[in-house]
Amino acid sequence: MSNEASTVVAKLWNFCNVLRDDGVSYGDYVQQLTNLLFLKMADEQTKPPFKKKSIIPKDYDWTTLTDETGDALETHYRHVLESLAKESGLLGVIFRKSQNKVQDPAKLAKLIKLIDGDDKDKDKPIWTGMTLDTKGEIYEGLLEKNAEDVKSGAGQYFTPRALIDTIVDVIQPKPKETIGDPACGTGGFFLSAHKYLTKKSLDPDQKKFLKSKTFKGWDIVTEVVRLCAMNMYLHGIGDKESQIVAGDSLISAPKDTFDIVMTNPPFGKKSSSVIFNEEGKAERESLDYGRLDFWTTTSNKQLNFLQHVKSILKSNGRCAIVVPDNVLFEGGSGETVRKKMLEQMNCHTLLRLPTGIFYAGGVKANVLFFDKKKARTDGKAWTEKMWIYDFRTNQHFTLKEHTLTREHLDDFVKCYNAKNILKRKETDQFHAYSYDDLIKRDKVSWDIFELKDDSLDDIENLPVPEVIADEIKENLGSALESINELINKIQKN
Repeated sequence: MSNEASTVVAKLWNFCNVLRDDGVSYGDYVQQLTNLLFLKMADEQTKPPFKKKSIIPKDYDWTTLTDETGDALETHYRHVLESLAKESGLLGVIFRKSQNKVQDPAKLAKLIKLIDGDDKDKDKPIWTGMTLDTKGEIYEGLLEKNAEDVKSGAGQYFTPRALIDTIVDVIQPKPKETIGDPACGTGGFFLSAHKYLTKKSLDPDQKKFLKSKTFKGWDIVTEVVRLCAMNMYLHGIGDKESQIVAGDSLISAPKDTFDIVMTNPPFGKKSSSVIFNEEGKAERESLDYGRLDFWTTTSNKQLNFLQHVKSILKSNGRCAIVVPDNVLFEGGSGETVRKKMLEQMNCHTLLRLPTGIFYAGGVKANVLFFDKKKARTDGKAWTEKMWIYDFRTNQHFTLKEHTLTREHLDDFVKCYNAKNILKRKETDQFHAYSYDDLIKRDKVSWDIFELKDDSLDDIENLPVPEVIADEIKENLGSALESINELINKIQKN
């Protein structure tokens, strides 16, 4: 992060500590910053050198906030949020279900002044005058700060940027290719792909396509959709219409298909909702998406996302999807999905990830890379070889002392050999498994390691206590989830 961006992030974040005494959480604070920053920059767009027509109705623009004080300010700000939430397009997405969490009018005025800037020349565009890179860095910095707050749970929407950049580097998006993400979170994959593509020499038509037609994402959480839409806006992606949809992308067969899908669906195995029976007692009911384009019906949302992703890919489309370990070895529906994936897709690469890199602690995850193929007429499977890169064994990361960087994955990128995946070479960490090898394994399991785990022989090589504790927590959580599901089934019968 640049010095300018770091300074602004620190300045904005320091005020959050003041607001926490009033019960304003990190997540609430970022939401308020999102609303106010959008209004401030929209106001700056109306002044020199831009002189654009404001997209904000005059009764609710930035100047109406700077003109008010005391209780009148708090009341008016609440009306601003309620009114803008009813607008169409990007405005409606940014302000959808927004609420004022800063109840103290004096502190709200202080936050507005903080964003308004200290410069005496109020016609000088403070935020709009920054480069897109700087504005994007500032917002990404705020989102990362929010993700670091374990209690808020916001980390589940924030994929490590080093991992995202690695995935984009091997997927290698091309100009005018469409990119989708059915669980887009704060938009990390879109921003990395955008940065990758802007480094190329694009003609005017390609630049226009990149800005308005390349990306489309979904997320089920309203607050996250708002953050993603704002994040993309600050990076110069999109215009008056939002490319992010608030909703469950799994609920129905897709209308949109994409050349590329890169996604990290929500952690956790089961999809469920709370319903109330005739006696008014709350029960948890599994959500089984009975879609005709799915190979199997299951309440495992990770398997559902994997089936959904294959449906939204165009023929010869490329995909990278983060999946937990259970997707690699779970029987029943899991075995069915893995068989179909090997037969109908080219599942050419699996990257096994270490623990300690996600904000949701103890997560054991992998990245599956596959290409969608047309139906074969010769009866053969499309996956001839799956190459597995073991980046987990003997690798120990934490979120503070030993963080994952893009350089840590340089060897994987080299082994992946994106220019020609047919000319790969085996290494100690990178091994190929034929279709016949995989289909003969118990439950067609992809849970394969070749490296020796040094920690099993030498206590000095054990992971740090933080990593061990996270793994125990994850295993206990999975066990408890399975027990609860069993109890629910017994009670229903």
